[in-house]
Amino acid sequence: MHSLFGARTTRRRFLHFSASVAAALTLGLAAAPASADASHEIVVVGDSVSAEYGLARGAGWVALLGQRLAAEKSPWSVDNASISGDTTSGGLARLPAVLKQRHPKIVVIELGGNDALRGTAMSETRKNLDAMVTLATGAGARVVIAGMMVPPNFGRKYQAEFAQMYADVATAHHAALVPFIFAGIADRPDADDWFQADRIHPLAKAHPIILDNVWAQLKPLLKA
Repeated sequence: MHSLFGARTTRRRFLHFSASVAAALTLGLAAAPASADASHEIVVVGDSVSAEYGLARGAGWVALLGQRLAAEKSPWSVDNASISGDTTSGGLARLPAVLKQRHPKIVVIELGGNDALRGTAMSETRKNLDAMVTLATGAGARVVIAGMMVPPNFGRKYQAEFAQMYADVATAHHAALVPFIFAGIADRPDADDWFQADRIHPLAKAHPIILDNVWAQLKPLLKA
């Protein structure tokens, strides 16, 4: 497997790519207008996985979520406040403005992967995620945490601790957890065929699977 999670992928490639994406796509999709019905508003605060990096507009999992909600005639709508290259510190810095502008009732946090790529201390990532969930719940929103995994070349111990970090944050705040947003994609035998040439970002055909992974945790909150 040569995807993001393949053993042959190097930390140097990750760091170079992450820095270039952050420089090239500073604003991402964060400027999406607030929904008219904030009582049924979902906001996704994520990085390039959610910001449709390398995809045609409307092909990413967040756009597909909007389409699913519309097809089901759900009162819920979704705004995408994701920025390619973003980290948990960046997400934490801009979350208060997102909450103030959009008043969401559900916040999906999909961040942390770039922290690992940049060598951010896991304790700092954990602190930022804790603070983001605290801000969101304090604003009256329920939270879904979308977990990420790092590849084996980071070390098995670090890999396990990184995955556990998301679970610990979710447990501490009684938040919903997607253990691994790339489940069914990065862990399949033909994973290379599901990623873009950079072997980091999933192809458009993988995003319905990402949506299903998130939907399993999001759907119960829509009924609550």
